[in-house]
Amino acid sequence: MSKTPKKLAILCGGGPAPGINSVIGAATIRAELEGVEVVGIEEGFKHIMKGDISHVIDLNIENISRIHFRGGSFFCIARDNPTKKIETLEAAVTSLLRLNVDKLITIGGDDTAYSAMKVEEAANGRIRVIHVPKTIDNDLDLPHGIPTFGYQTARHVGVDIVQSLMVDAQTTKRWYLVVSMGRKAGHLALGIGKAAGATVTLIPEEFSQEKIRLHHIVDIIVGSIIKRLSYGRQNGVAVLAEGLVERLDPQDLQDLEQVEKDAHGHIRLAEVNFGEIVKAAVRKRLKDFGVEVTLVEKNIGYELRCADPIPFDMEYTRDLGFCAAQFILEDGNAAMVSVQNGHFVPLYFKDILDPVTNKTKVRMVDVSSESYFIARRYMLRLNRYDIEDPHTMAKYAAVCGTSPTKFEKEFRYLIDDDLLNRKEIANPIQAGASESNEAFEKPIKKKARK
Repeated sequence: MSKTPKKLAILCGGGPAPGINSVIGAATIRAELEGVEVVGIEEGFKHIMKGDISHVIDLNIENISRIHFRGGSFFCIARDNPTKKIETLEAAVTSLLRLNVDKLITIGGDDTAYSAMKVEEAANGRIRVIHVPKTIDNDLDLPHGIPTFGYQTARHVGVDIVQSLMVDAQTTKRWYLVVSMGRKAGHLALGIGKAAGATVTLIPEEFSQEKIRLHHIVDIIVGSIIKRLSYGRQNGVAVLAEGLVERLDPQDLQDLEQVEKDAHGHIRLAEVNFGEIVKAAVRKRLKDFGVEVTLVEKNIGYELRCADPIPFDMEYTRDLGFCAAQFILEDGNAAMVSVQNGHFVPLYFKDILDPVTNKTKVRMVDVSSESYFIARRYMLRLNRYDIEDPHTMAKYAAVCGTSPTKFEKEFRYLIDDDLLNRKEIANPIQAGASESNEAFEKPIKKKARK
């Protein structure tokens, strides 16, 4: 009796990211050309971890050949976690075996990568697993310079939004507080803020303290507002990474424990109106100085996740999908896909575990890098040269209706707590470049013809 041919399943977990459909399409085409049947598992692990195998769709070249142009997912995704109980993990494996699946491609971020690793372990050789790294947060532990797919498109769309807000801010003389997605790492917020030339960008990695105080975030923004007002500018845009919420000191958000959490134990950041919290605190702090500024909060993230992929992500994800299918068809197993210098390199599950958390490693922004240094130099925020220059201090104090001594007393800790400001950096770079955005925004005066 001939054996029933085995199938390849594709499953997507976590949140959407531009390029999912490109992975699905490329992997399906590669497998079908080898005569392998492909199925899509709807809504991640949600149904198969309960033993329900009815939420499955057949994938073939005819129905996926042009889906790579579009955002979203050809089949729905979800965040359900099969690893919380041994029963649900075993049910997920059993469901795949019932579907006659012996090859599984998972698409997702760090949580889905961990689930993929545990499914492979539980399958004990019966199912081979390869993971494709997906997240607009750019926080999977890939080699330096290699983005997770979806990040470049999300940054591109985010920059367009922030650019429009910058024009609106200048036109209406107001400040926007833009909260960008990024559950733990600040890659997306920093990428958007740096590319758009936002006035200031705050990410969790810049704070050395384990817990961040809300007043610290507020004072950085207030310092930027005061500095900009001293130049006669009443507008600006601050970009804040939503990952700041998870690092906030609980005493600053007493009701945070009541906020809903997802299946992986993470705070549902959408449930915390971080922008409104910061806006209210900034307004109160400015009021203490007798300063009035119009503040508007804006959350961006959902607008980015299902955008049509830009050509970079479209091409990148087709490479990832092809490599994932090729690897698993050649009996590869237990690895995450990466493309390095144009070559496929498998990153094996055993090598991407964090020894402390025993979960997949999270890539944070390297605040010691030249890239971050440059981003900071183009932000308009208080630095040690401001504090050390009596003339500058007098200007800032005048904006606040206070004395230079009191102003320094209020804000000196920002500089003392900032590792970047404590570096021995040449004064012209520190003081000059930190005001470059201001210079760029000033109207260009035409020179009179001789």
